[in-house]
Amino acid sequence: MRTYKETFAQLNHPALIPFFVIGDPDFDTSLEIVKAAIDGGADILELGIAFSDPIADGPTIQKADIRALNAGITVEKAKDFIAKVKAYKDIPIGLLMYYNLIFQYGAEKFFADFAKAGTNSVLIADLSIDDVDEIYTPARKAGLDTVFMVTPNTETERAKKIAEKCTGFIYTVSLLGVTGGRDTLSDMIKPLISKLKSITDVPVCVGFGVSKPEHAVELAKAGADGVIIGSRIVKIIEDNLNNKVLIAKEVTKFIKEFKTALS
Repeated sequence: MRTYKETFAQLNHPALIPFFVIGDPDFDTSLEIVKAAIDGGADILELGIAFSDPIADGPTIQKADIRALNAGITVEKAKDFIAKVKAYKDIPIGLLMYYNLIFQYGAEKFFADFAKAGTNSVLIADLSIDDVDEIYTPARKAGLDTVFMVTPNTETERAKKIAEKCTGFIYTVSLLGVTGGRDTLSDMIKPLISKLKSITDVPVCVGFGVSKPEHAVELAKAGADGVIIGSRIVKIIEDNLNNKVLIAKEVTKFIKEFKTALS
């Protein structure tokens, strides 16, 4: 299985990492959309398992969660989805999700089952680094990398503590607030990237508010190792729900624009 380490080492530009909610707007269409993103040039995938109370997410991803839940997505179906993506192409896959789903499934079983399906890492948006022991050992035992978030108001010593527990990459939140497209990048992100680069060799990948190819270029110049695009790409799905065939084409086009900018 292709690892984060192999992927980052082989790229000569920051990794392009699109985010999708598994099963949005339905299982089969979602799978075709993710395949389209891979064909368009995605280097790594970040996938969400729909949850009823996604507290870190803004309206766009909240609505995607609702669409996926209404379409019948479950944790078991999400596991099958990942296996199908891996069968299409061996690309690193990170999950971005909420702890309740893991707790209800059983942490040790969850990590083992999803590692077997082809998952590379699990980032839990509502789990503090102070509670890392609940998931770090079973995740590493299952062979998964660990990814945690650092935000602009994370103090340096705490950032070091978080970085020490990241074996995949650091999910670097570009702003204060929830996910969602933004016209401009926060002024906070460049100093944050610099700080992280000075304290760790773990790849630094930036998400939240990345909406335009020029944002990706700015982040690349600032030293980011990866660019995560969430709400803006999920909005393509929302805007084309009446023409599901068109969604995949628009996603491919969008990904290619970012890939060209980063390359």
